[in-house]
Amino acid sequence: MRTIVIANQKGGCGKTTVAINLSACLANLGQRTLLIDMDPQGHCAVGLGVPEADIKHSTFELLAPSEKGIVPLAEMVWRIENNFDLLPATLELAKFEPMMVAHANRENRLRDALAGARPEYDIVIIDCPPSLSLLTFNALCAADEVLIPVETGFFALHGLSRQLEVVESLQVLTARTLGVRVLCNLYDIRTKASRKIVAQIREHFGDVLARTVINLNTKLKAAAAVGQPITEFDRASIGYHDFMALAKELTEQQAATEPLANNAELLAHADSISRQAEQLLVDSAKLVAGSVADRLDASDPLATMANMTVDGKLEKFYGVRQTADGVEFSVEAPHAEAVYLAGDFNDWSPHATPLAQQTEDGQWSAKLKIAPGRHHYRYVIDGRWRHDPSNNYHESNPYGELNSIVEVQ
Repeated sequence: MRTIVIANQKGGCGKTTVAINLSACLANLGQRTLLIDMDPQGHCAVGLGVPEADIKHSTFELLAPSEKGIVPLAEMVWRIENNFDLLPATLELAKFEPMMVAHANRENRLRDALAGARPEYDIVIIDCPPSLSLLTFNALCAADEVLIPVETGFFALHGLSRQLEVVESLQVLTARTLGVRVLCNLYDIRTKASRKIVAQIREHFGDVLARTVINLNTKLKAAAAVGQPITEFDRASIGYHDFMALAKELTEQQAATEPLANNAELLAHADSISRQAEQLLVDSAKLVAGSVADRLDASDPLATMANMTVDGKLEKFYGVRQTADGVEFSVEAPHAEAVYLAGDFNDWSPHATPLAQQTEDGQWSAKLKIAPGRHHYRYVIDGRWRHDPSNNYHESNPYGELNSIVEVQ
């Protein structure tokens, strides 16, 4: 049984969409496929039309010790279509990490639970939460391979470099070698910047890059909205052909293990992969800034902004900072229809503080007065809660996710 984890610390890169549609396409190729949701938000069930109220058994029961005994996996899964089963997650899964603090071998709960599933399935796909939690670590410890979806935008490469560092650390700790494959996702071929970013990703990460590229396709979002994989929703769509190509690629070959397999070299240059991704991020930002400047008159104030240093440009548009007239929040959400800010300063209301879209390529921001002190916040992007990917100051909340933190003077 082959086990593939879909993981990236960065939210919004399409992990769940990849997990759902890759699983469905593998099943269509005759692979007996199990999709396991390791995210307490339970979006795999939502995207496959499984009513939350009808879920009696979930990933939590597979992982957590119970006096009632082990529920057979066959009684936990939902049959989505022929060869395709889902083990859904619910919010109860958020209790797993705090309840396992004192348990030995807690990082191998999923690996041990899947040992009995080998005769039943050819392949297991595991969808991870966008955080470095015990749930993600369990998934990686159970995996043979890691598939890292990367959105072809500014900050996606930060998530890629961090995820590669995590995989390398895990290999050193466990003396295992994980196959690694990077997947370019949400690719908009219409933009020159996206095309050049993908070309640079190929140059920097060609050894571990999937041949298949998943194009930006509205049919994928529409399929998720009605609770269907793309194999049911529209087999004539680009999304279907992309994911079928990815499924065929994965069945034809094992994931690449270079350059991560050479632990000795990586230990000698522990941050080399991170620096490579950081440089690619800077190069990509320069491409976009340059393309904006080329279209603007030199006397236009926007041209001055486009010619700012890359660091200044990124600082201006993304993250959180205190200014003379309030606290400015800014986030990248290129495909979002609505973005809100929720925190302890607005009673965690998901609709009280909307962000305004600043540019067509997905820059959203808001400025508000906040009382001095240490505050927790999260973004709500098209109804999905996520931490601030541009703010490294965060901590876990009771639901096993991350709250971002800002300290107001």
